[in-house]
Amino acid sequence: MFRFFPNVLLRQLYTRNSLRNTPDGFSFLLKNRLADARFTGLERARVDGRDIPADGCMLEPDGQEAVPLTAVSISRPLAFPLRRSVRVWVSGQPLTLGKHRLEFTLHTQPFGTITLTVEDELQVDTPMDGNRRQPAIPRDAVDDYSADAVAKRRQFMTDYTRTTPRHLPQNSFDPAEVRGKCESFVGVAQVPIGLAGPLHVKGEYAQGEYLIPMATTEGTLVASYNRGIKLINLSGGVLCTVQDDAMQRAPVFQFTDARRARDFVRWIENHQRELAAEAESTSRYAKLRYVDTYLNGRFAFLRFGYGTGDAAGQNMVSKATLAACTYILQAYPAESADVIEHFFLESNMATDKKPSQLNILRTRGRRVTAEVHIPRELLIRELQVEPEQLVRHARIGDVGARLAGTNNNGLHSVNGLAALFIATGQDVACLAESSAAITYSDVTPEGDLYGSVTLPSLVVGTVGGGTGLPTQRECLELMDCYGEGNVNKLAEIMAGVIAAGELSLAAAISSLDWVSSHDATRP
Repeated sequence: MFRFFPNVLLRQLYTRNSLRNTPDGFSFLLKNRLADARFTGLERARVDGRDIPADGCMLEPDGQEAVPLTAVSISRPLAFPLRRSVRVWVSGQPLTLGKHRLEFTLHTQPFGTITLTVEDELQVDTPMDGNRRQPAIPRDAVDDYSADAVAKRRQFMTDYTRTTPRHLPQNSFDPAEVRGKCESFVGVAQVPIGLAGPLHVKGEYAQGEYLIPMATTEGTLVASYNRGIKLINLSGGVLCTVQDDAMQRAPVFQFTDARRARDFVRWIENHQRELAAEAESTSRYAKLRYVDTYLNGRFAFLRFGYGTGDAAGQNMVSKATLAACTYILQAYPAESADVIEHFFLESNMATDKKPSQLNILRTRGRRVTAEVHIPRELLIRELQVEPEQLVRHARIGDVGARLAGTNNNGLHSVNGLAALFIATGQDVACLAESSAAITYSDVTPEGDLYGSVTLPSLVVGTVGGGTGLPTQRECLELMDCYGEGNVNKLAEIMAGVIAAGELSLAAAISSLDWVSSHDATRP
């Protein structure tokens, strides 16, 4: 994977505004934003056209001792992992104020020889507010999750805020569990978790009865879902179906004119097999299913759609799409090297963590539908409302939703999803797109109620992210949804829960129980 990096990407290795003078020369910072690599030597280094000898350079990786560049070789490579930084120290004359051109030709594994050319302006450190510098949250470059690193941050927090938190620092698990999930860790937010259910789910993946852990601070929420679940269970359960799954990344390419953008899109449409090969080389789970193309003026927007296994997959598809785009930047035929003027890995068209009509139509995450069939007499007996009243309210509510411009015509899908997301370690910001709900209801010829809820962009996973944290893993295990092979089961269960919540709230509004039930929770 990543067999080559065009210069438009290589420039991202350099950290802008990191160029500073030192007592015996100058220094700058490189950060690996591409993929795991190793330095094996230097072929050439220049600043403003002036050669710099290799024996005048030192390399200092994060939290490690600096090593002479001359000590780095094929037999003794210097590791440069993804997301890690290396400070380069150069001996010699300090630089003058202003901009400087830096050029380095490096030998690397596995990418071969690469040339990095950038322009940066010399930075001058100045104290803030006279002699006072901004205090920094303590970090440990070697192990930022050690007991000592966490204790220093907690002490800093206490000293800076002049408070003494008692509950915030009371985590019951090793802070090392948080690595890769939260930076500057100091403690935990303890959110109450209530149980709803068991819910009888008739899915293709979730079959049986499941207890539902719901993390919330909203009174009556769990009770409301339990009310809907009871009615669904009495009616024989909720039928759940996963209809589609996809995760997107949407790069954009800028050209000199619209015609070149159009020709580029035609080339893309004829090379999807090669794009899939490059993208899928980055992961054994990512599978490229399509590349949609959209033209606007001289911009060509590409929307890569992937299957991501049991992970939500946003980071997975970013890496895969970067690999595909490096292939495009290298292989796209052009009469000049600058035919692609600009490239960005994300154009805002994936609508990551934002509601959008495109996600509703094209699926983001899982598209899953939950259906219920509630006998007329049972509905009247349990929820004090007739099917005709619920359907009438739903139709009027659909008009209201259209007037308001919401991303769904349901009542409160985000309530149940937020409680489930927090409990099971999902990316809570994805509620922006996941909360989209398309509801439908009707009265059957027998006078019973038919209802359905479709979640067209439910972004969830059962591996990766926060799902492996101790509490969140336990909540997933309560539903037998932790680990590989369980994401569709989780999606079906979540859709069933949302159907219960929609049914319960719709009945509460129609029967005037809504206000009284909330008043009952007040002291």
